[in-house]
Amino acid sequence: MKRRSFLKVLGLSALFHRWWLREATAAVEPVVVVAEGRDYAQVTRNAIAALGGMKRFVKSGDVVVVKPNMGWDRNSDQAANTNPIVVRAVVEEALKAGAKKVKVFDRTCNDERRCYVNCGMVEALKGMKNVELKYIEKERFKKVALKGKVLSDWELYDEALSADVFINVPVAKHHGLTKVTAGLKNVMGMMGGNRGALHKNIDEALADVNSVLKSHLVVVDATRVLTAHGPQGGNLSDVKVLNKVLASTDIVAVDAYAATLLGHKPEEISVTVAAYKRGLGEMNLKKVRVVRA
Repeated sequence: MKRRSFLKVLGLSALFHRWWLREATAAVEPVVVVAEGRDYAQVTRNAIAALGGMKRFVKSGDVVVVKPNMGWDRNSDQAANTNPIVVRAVVEEALKAGAKKVKVFDRTCNDERRCYVNCGMVEALKGMKNVELKYIEKERFKKVALKGKVLSDWELYDEALSADVFINVPVAKHHGLTKVTAGLKNVMGMMGGNRGALHKNIDEALADVNSVLKSHLVVVDATRVLTAHGPQGGNLSDVKVLNKVLASTDIVAVDAYAATLLGHKPEEISVTVAAYKRGLGEMNLKKVRVVRA
């Protein structure tokens, strides 16, 4: 081969290598979808569609757990719990994708019956076929080996662990201890035992739990966010309407983005930092592809 031809082939090879490297990197690049609008059901569907649609996660015959935040005896306007319109849209998408059953539950902080009714979830899911809005059954917590940095084991809810698909649907809001709460902290609703004992090392404890209880899909309700006096809130003056829903398969990346909506940098949130250091996701938003929907 002549020198000129050889150099041409070599140049094409280098171009192909750069293209392949770029495509390979893009394939693993974390994606956070930011959907915006006032029709919260449609916005939620748009967010999921931009990730490839619910069929990417749910297959025909799957049992799906949808885990919102229903922990507080607050109405939906007060932004302490996940917007029931967002939750219903997620449930509907799971059923359309072929889910055999969708279970919705949370271990509440206030009285569970008051929480479920007042947050709007009972009304939102009423009459839906193959959907169970359930109260937590204490006997279903099972001790699970975590082998974590601060938790060697802990009681976790077996229906969450055994589900074919676990969809984490938190509300983004202020938290007096962790500054911000979203997907990573929302898994506390699947924990038994004395959760208050975790507050001393809550960042590492949540990393321990999220290392075992994996969220296949995270849909963050940021339709209205609690900017102060969280996690319980109560004062409408602390609520800011953003009309946004986030979605990602990377729980750290979506939590990192959620922090910015509340005026924080991801590195300021110790829970996010701890999960990032464990390799549970990407915290640097410069390495995250943000898709508008």
